[in-house]
Amino acid sequence: MTEVGNPEKAERFKALHERDRIFVLPNPWDVGTAKILAGLGFEALATTSAGYAFSRGQIDWVGEISRDEALEHAREIVDATPLPVSADLENGFGDSPEAVAETVRRAAEIGLAGCTIEDTSGNRDKPIYDKSLAIERIAAGVEAAASLDRAFMLTARAENYLHGRPDFDDTLERLVGYEAAGAGVLYAPGLPDLDAIGQVCASVSKPVNVVAGIGLKGVSLADLEQCGVRRVSLGSSLARTALGAMLEASTEIRDRGTFTAFETAASFSEIEELIGAVFSQGHENS
Repeated sequence: MTEVGNPEKAERFKALHERDRIFVLPNPWDVGTAKILAGLGFEALATTSAGYAFSRGQIDWVGEISRDEALEHAREIVDATPLPVSADLENGFGDSPEAVAETVRRAAEIGLAGCTIEDTSGNRDKPIYDKSLAIERIAAGVEAAASLDRAFMLTARAENYLHGRPDFDDTLERLVGYEAAGAGVLYAPGLPDLDAIGQVCASVSKPVNVVAGIGLKGVSLADLEQCGVRRVSLGSSLARTALGAMLEASTEIRDRGTFTAFETAASFSEIEELIGAVFSQGHENS
């Protein structure tokens, strides 16, 4: 077995999925937002490829960010707080099962407690991998995770609904196939409603992740828990909310010459208190 770091964090992350209540997995896009979210009391964090891409002035499309860059960013988030971290690693940075396996091994080496691998190809003409290849890719990632000397939660994503293919039957078949291949968490962003989410949860035995902020207007955490959802991630929603506030304030200044949007800005003391709390936790745990 391959020895890798942070076994305690990995076990904590695994345990969150095994308990009998839902949890929220928020997605910071830099070290500062990671510390703030940890200071707010969240139990684990996950990276967001879109949030990070926006912060770098890049478009969120498979292949725009390299594997080395994504892993270095993830390492910064891992090191920022005492919390376990999962990473959004897109399609594993390669079409082949071998590429996915290598990405999972490298993700574990930097101390990640898990990662997400999606079935998006990055090919605009054929954006979703054939089902058989998609399942082989997840199986390779699972095999790589099994070679580690500690837990590693591999999340398998079925991307149909984000790429103009609202085919529920195919999405469900993919998720069932990913579970059979050994994925630890199942995830289909963009499912249209609670009924579809409930059907997914009833059809698989592994924990199901749902992303907040893509559709599902008015749906609450309690609604999702009642459907059987175990984990709720926030994806790029926090990053887009922050950018939305910046756009609103900037547009007001440009068009009206006023500054009322700043009235809802966080204070220096609020931000410093949250960052300082995480700094203290890090020293206590060291």
